[in-house]
Amino acid sequence: MISRNKGILSLEFLVPNIGLIFAVVVVHWFYAAVVTPRATNWLIERDVKAAHSENGPKEIEDRPYYVVIKDREPKWEVIFCFWGMIVLSYKFIQLNKERRLLKHDFIKVQPGERIIPEDALDRYKELKAVVDREPKWHERLLPECLLAALYRFHATNSVQEAANAVKERAELTGDQLDSSLSLVRYIAWAIPAIGFIGTVRGIGDALSFAEQAIHGDVSAVTKNLGIAFNSTFVGLMLCIVLMYVLHIVQSQQEAFIIETQRFCRDKLVEVMKVPTKDETAGSYT
Repeated sequence: MISRNKGILSLEFLVPNIGLIFAVVVVHWFYAAVVTPRATNWLIERDVKAAHSENGPKEIEDRPYYVVIKDREPKWEVIFCFWGMIVLSYKFIQLNKERRLLKHDFIKVQPGERIIPEDALDRYKELKAVVDREPKWHERLLPECLLAALYRFHATNSVQEAANAVKERAELTGDQLDSSLSLVRYIAWAIPAIGFIGTVRGIGDALSFAEQAIHGDVSAVTKNLGIAFNSTFVGLMLCIVLMYVLHIVQSQQEAFIIETQRFCRDKLVEVMKVPTKDETAGSYT
């Protein structure tokens, strides 16, 4: 399931890095084409309305989303969230490819037929040849579990050892899948951290205009406080969304590991049998 090729040409390396570049380009274009012009026009219209109103605005207008996310920190929060979604989408696509293999009958066992240790090696070689001919099956969990079970059964003459081989491969892949999500966990931590940076910057800039506020001009203070609160608000909201998607992908990965072990148990392990001495002797008479 996890590519053993860890070089710069592997998908495990390319998808996160290209995903970051793609996220930066798309979000920057979106801000330049949509967010910044609309936010600027909305703020100008609000100031014009306030200037022509003697008693101030009669009602408080709800700020559109592009006004809330218009600043530097929210922009990077959106970039990081989009980046995390790209990585999770890749993981989900890979998981669906793995799941489709569960519909394939790798072990062609007739009703009532049992696999004995003497036959396990031949079935191992046959399955290995089939997997080697199909590049899309390389490094997939299900074929690897089946091959490991057949080889262990032939080597140990133990059904329990074959079942343990499946469990060991499945648990190893589960650990690899969990480790592969570490980047998304970092992104989920970084998003609110960027929001806190924006909060500190906004409050610091607001305090620099404290003297103007004392003399009655609070516009600069309120503007910078708006940056501070918007950064935290956007960061927390995006983190909630990203963590929910991460939870879905992780739960699907765990369910896949269980389904694979169940498939190997039902289709392979339960049809394995170690003949008794009487059965072995009877086969030679």
